[in-house]
Amino acid sequence: MEYVISFILAIISYMVIDNVILARYFGICSFIGVGNKIKSSIGMGLAVFFVTMMAALVCWPLYNFILVPAGMEYMETIVFILVIASLVQMVGFFIKKKSMSLYKTLGIYLPLITTNCAVLGVAESNMAFDFGRSMANALGTSLGFVLVIFIFACIRVKLEGSNLPKAFKGVPIALIVAGLMAIVFMGLGGMINLGTWGLI
Repeated sequence: MEYVISFILAIISYMVIDNVILARYFGICSFIGVGNKIKSSIGMGLAVFFVTMMAALVCWPLYNFILVPAGMEYMETIVFILVIASLVQMVGFFIKKKSMSLYKTLGIYLPLITTNCAVLGVAESNMAFDFGRSMANALGTSLGFVLVIFIFACIRVKLEGSNLPKAFKGVPIALIVAGLMAIVFMGLGGMINLGTWGLI
């Protein structure tokens, strides 16, 4: 029971308090580039979710049962990028087959998941954890990515219909919104500080 509670709290922590975008600033490129339409943000969020989870499932045993025994830990980044690239290809083929319009909307940002710091960062940081904690990290981080990019897209779509000064349109207002979201999530982190409740 204690392990289950710890697992759930780890997911909440990585999802909200230590959010991959707003706290660690990983994956900003796709966040800004795709987070201007709700459909594309959901598509990107789900693609990153799938790749992150599958990469965690594959990379952890690959590192601990093959690279470490062989004394080839220095190869982890190259191996992880190859694994992630293969997964991104699978996702790309699937999206292209199911929704060509979404595939075109995501554009260059879909293959760029291969070098997305959010995905690679999770894969590499997981090597310091046991398998359970690594999956909590992957699940919390990917859910946090989906949540934040969706909220971000909803706000940007709403702002498109507003009368903004010309200087603020596009990327400037996107960065302001991202900054305000980061402040909100910092506040949420303080409100649900798990340590103050004696839970961690």
